[in-house]
Amino acid sequence: MEKRRVSAMAMAFSPCFSPLVFLLLIVGCTARPLYPLPSKVAEGTRKPLQTSRPYNIAHRGSNGEIPEETAPAYMRAIEEGADFIETDILSSKDGVLICFHDVTLDATTDIYQHKEFANRKRTYEVQGTNTTGFFTVDFTIKELKSLRVRQRFPFRDQQYNGQFTIITFEEYISIALDATRVVGIYPEIKNPVFINQQVKWPGGKRFEDKFVETLKKYGYKGSYLSKEWLAQPVFIQSFAPTSLIYASNLTALPKILLIDDITVPTQDTDQSYWEITSDKYFDYIRKYVVGIGPWKDTVVPVKDNYLQTPTDLVARAHSHNLQVHPYTYRNDNQSLHYNFHQDPYQEYEYWINKIGVDGLFTDFTGSLNNYQEWTSSFALNDSDDRASKLLHKIALMVTSYEKV
Repeated sequence: MEKRRVSAMAMAFSPCFSPLVFLLLIVGCTARPLYPLPSKVAEGTRKPLQTSRPYNIAHRGSNGEIPEETAPAYMRAIEEGADFIETDILSSKDGVLICFHDVTLDATTDIYQHKEFANRKRTYEVQGTNTTGFFTVDFTIKELKSLRVRQRFPFRDQQYNGQFTIITFEEYISIALDATRVVGIYPEIKNPVFINQQVKWPGGKRFEDKFVETLKKYGYKGSYLSKEWLAQPVFIQSFAPTSLIYASNLTALPKILLIDDITVPTQDTDQSYWEITSDKYFDYIRKYVVGIGPWKDTVVPVKDNYLQTPTDLVARAHSHNLQVHPYTYRNDNQSLHYNFHQDPYQEYEYWINKIGVDGLFTDFTGSLNNYQEWTSSFALNDSDDRASKLLHKIALMVTSYEKV
C-alpha cells in the first residue's frame, strides 16, 4: 500500500503526467458537478422540476437518515436532490391535518413517556381489524406538538430520537415552497374511512374536502404537466379509490392509486388486488388517476429473498397510459434482495432500466439522486458532453498507468 502511494505521488509530479494534470484542471473548470447544488440558476428564478427521468420520491422525507415525516427529514431530502417529498396526511382531534404515517402514535413517538396521556389508549376498528394504541384522532394539535418523533427502525441512526416534532400539512407544504428550486409534494389521503368516522368538520365537510382545500389555499392547481402544475407540482395519492374519485370532482391535480399486497383488499370498496389491477379496472380508473403506486414485491414477486419472474403489471399499466411509481426502495441490507448483492445502485439499475418504472419511492433520496446523476444521458448539454468525454479519456489514461 505504501509503495503504491509513493508511486502515485511520483507520477503526479513527473513530466509525463503533466498533460493529465492539465486535463483535470480543464475539467474542474467545465464539468457538470455530479451532485449539483439546488438553485444553480439565474437570479430571480427557480430551477424547474426535471421531467426527463423517473421521479425521485422522498418517501416520508430522507427517513433512512432522519426520523420520518419531520421537517429535517424533508429538508434533508431536498438537499439530496428529491423531485418530490412524500407524506401521509392524517388528522388531529380538532381537525388539523398532520403529517404522520400510522393512525397510532405508538411506534414513532415518545407517547409512552407522557404520563399525562396514559388514559388515552383506545381500541378502534381500522380496515377491518381491531387496533389498540394511542390514536392521533384522540389528541389536539397542541397535544400532538408536545410529542417528539423517533426513528422507526432500530437498525437505523438513533441519534435524532426525541429532537423533532410532528408537523402539520401546511408546514410540510411550506418546506417545499420555500426550497430554492421547484420541489413537488406527494401527499397521501391516509385511512380516509377511519378519519371520516372519527373526525367531524363544520358544514359536514369530509377529510378529502379539507385535504384539497389546503392544496388550493397554497396555490396548487392544474392537470399533469400543465404550466400551473409544473410551477407547483403535486401528486395526490391514496389506497382508497373512492377518495381519489371524490377528489377528482374537487381538483384536476393528478392522482395516483396506491396498491397494497396481493392479500389486502381496498379499504373502502373491499376490492381484491386482482380486480384493481385488471385491464378492465385500469380502463375505468384511468379517468381519475394518472398512475398507480404498487408495492414493488407485487410487480416482481420474491421467494426466499430472491426475485422471481417479473409480472406484466408495468407493461399493462403503460398500455393504459398509466404511470407506475412502486414503493419502497431501501438501502438497508434487511431490505435489499439477494440479487442485488447489498448494492442499492444495482437495484435502481434493475427497476429503472429493466422494469421501466416512472418513479420510485425511496427512503434514501441521496443514493437514488447520485445514481441518476451518474447515469443520466438527458441532463448533458453540449459542453457537458464534451466534459464527460474528457473525463472518460482521463479514466482510460489512469487505467493504463495502473496497469504499468
